[in-house]
Amino acid sequence: MELNYSPEELAFRDEVRSWLRENLPEDLRTKVERYEGLSREDLIRWHKLLASKGWAGPAWPEEWGGPGWDATQRYIFEEECGFAGTPPLVPFGLSMCAPVLMRFGTQAQKERFLPRILNADDFWCQGYSEPGSGSDLASLKTRAVRDGDHYVVNGQKIWTTLGHYADWIFCLVRTDSNPRIRQEGISFLLIDMKTPGITVRPLILMDGHHEVNEVFFDDVRVPAENLVHEEGKGWTVAKFLLGHERMNTGRIGVSKRELAQLKELASRQPAGGGRTMMQDSRFRDRMTRLEVELQALEITNLRFLDQLRGGKAPGAEVSMLKLRGTEIQQALTELMMQAVGMQAAAFAPDGLQQAGELDTLTSNLAARYCNFRKTSIYAGSNEIQRNIIAKMTLGL
Repeated sequence: MELNYSPEELAFRDEVRSWLRENLPEDLRTKVERYEGLSREDLIRWHKLLASKGWAGPAWPEEWGGPGWDATQRYIFEEECGFAGTPPLVPFGLSMCAPVLMRFGTQAQKERFLPRILNADDFWCQGYSEPGSGSDLASLKTRAVRDGDHYVVNGQKIWTTLGHYADWIFCLVRTDSNPRIRQEGISFLLIDMKTPGITVRPLILMDGHHEVNEVFFDDVRVPAENLVHEEGKGWTVAKFLLGHERMNTGRIGVSKRELAQLKELASRQPAGGGRTMMQDSRFRDRMTRLEVELQALEITNLRFLDQLRGGKAPGAEVSMLKLRGTEIQQALTELMMQAVGMQAAAFAPDGLQQAGELDTLTSNLAARYCNFRKTSIYAGSNEIQRNIIAKMTLGL
């Protein structure tokens, strides 16, 4: 097993690092590092900068305008972006819908949607979860009934991330109300968010921000040509998509940057008795344990990369990346809160964020802590990931 980068891979890392240093706009980097909100325009601006370089679709093949990188290059790029503090590339179009279209879409669907996704001409969101159908996604109830050359969709989706920004939504819908098993009779539809009958209603989260939404479908007519794969075979598409989603949830580069930021913060924050938080043995012990866990996660990720180099796609064990990665992300927010103590004022108004960089950062920590409670739920809850590992990997 090879867990080190080759000279060619190290040269690629240096190229990415240099380009990010020269081209990442300072205002975007500052927003990310201080945990400030990113607007639709911020996200699209960064996407288009990468598109102009040919790097907007790291996992895309050259056939569709991607860089044609191998798995190691993609990993290096994503980790360097995370460590540099870039805005995220919104995954719903680039790394979720696009791979589905490449694998299951018709040629017409590929030619219509893929170039617009790559160039950030369309903003996408995901329509999976419903009230009562989250981790048990096969129980979804949103219906799509065929009517000539259209489907008529009725139902509701919930927790739709960035749905208020979206031009399109990909949805799982039930096209057969009496399937032999629940996973059958589900189809995968692409729906224009401007279609009459769609209502987007905000859900304000614990952090006080508008990130997710409820989406209602009332007699929404969707062209049948927007069906991806076969009718009733959407569960196959959904499983394929979730595998791509879970590979991207470890966020090791982001966690490494935030660990470095935590160390700097703890070295300045008083712990009482003339000591800093970094000199507090209990705090330092927790932080050191977390750093070891992050290093172990990075090594695990490199193991998967080595498998991919050898032509073997990782199976259900990829759930380990999602499971431990999100737990580490949550633990980092907890230690950040502990480090700054009472300075982590919950939801401080903008007027209080004038005194300096430290104040701006700390005033956003409580909101970030609340927001990151979600990481152990999305892309399949961590309880589900443990079941997957037990059943598919350990044979229990």
